[in-house]
Amino acid sequence: MSDYDDLIKIFCETKDPKMMEKLFNEMFTDKEQQDFLLRWDLLKDLYQGIPQREIASKHKISLCKITRGSKILKNKDSYVRTLLSKRYDDHIHV
Repeated sequence: MSDYDDLIKIFCETKDPKMMEKLFNEMFTDKEQQDFLLRWDLLKDLYQGIPQREIASKHKISLCKITRGSKILKNKDSYVRTLLSKRYDDHIHV
C-alpha cells in the first residue's frame, strides 16, 4: 500500500468531525488549512453560478486560480460536483 493510499484510508476511517478537525490541526499548518478552505469556497461559489471575476474579487485571487475549479465542475462525473449538488441542488449549475 502506498503512503497516499494509507492516508486516504485514515481520512475515510475518521468519522467523528472533532477527530477530523484534530487530525487536520495536527497534520496541516494554518496556511494549508486556509488553502483548503479557499479552494472549497471558490468551488461553492462557482457551483452557485457566481461569475469568476466576482469570485476573484471576493477572495482576492487571480482568475487563473479559479480555472481548475471551473474545469472540475464542468466534468459531469466530478465527485466535487456531486457533493455540491447535494447541498445546493436548487441553484444554477455550471
